Amino acid sequence: MNAPDPAAARLRSGRGQRPFQVLLVEPEIPPNTGNIARLCAATRSRLHLIEPLGFRIDEHAVRRAGLDYWHLVDLHTHASYAAARAQISRNEPDTRFWLFTGKATRSYLEVGFRPGDALVFGKESCGLSDELLAAHPEALVGIPTLGAVRSLNLANAVAIALYEALRQIGELDHAALG
Repeated sequence: MNAPDPAAARLRSGRGQRPFQVLLVEPEIPPNTGNIARLCAATRSRLHLIEPLGFRIDEHAVRRAGLDYWHLVDLHTHASYAAARAQISRNEPDTRFWLFTGKATRSYLEVGFRPGDALVFGKESCGLSDELLAAHPEALVGIPTLGAVRSLNLANAVAIALYEALRQIGELDHAALG
């Protein structure tokens, strides 16, 4: 058996399960959502987009944006956060929902993530609504920053959280060229 061509090989990991779900509540900036969609495709995570969206995701818009990986994204759209949560909970009753916010007092590093957990992020301009945060105080987590900036870019925040969750459940163990 021939060894993989190092020039063509990519570092791969994972056991084949769908580890996490990413929920974007009313995303506004198409490139952020595009980056997050690619991240979800690369990690086999489901992407849930909560309307209203600040852009179109029809076939023409996706093709025009050059998102050649869009067919690999396990994409679901929902009319509201409540509708998304109800559908996910109905299909997967053990799902825990973690709401990422700059207003949290608990770090995401203090959470013991489990496969199937939902990582929930708000829109770029103002995050998750105060009403939603008040309804689920036990689920609020934040990403600590060292500087004086107000918040991180949405796509960066999702990547940080998702890869930590993947690390915690061992999904990144035993990486190999493939």
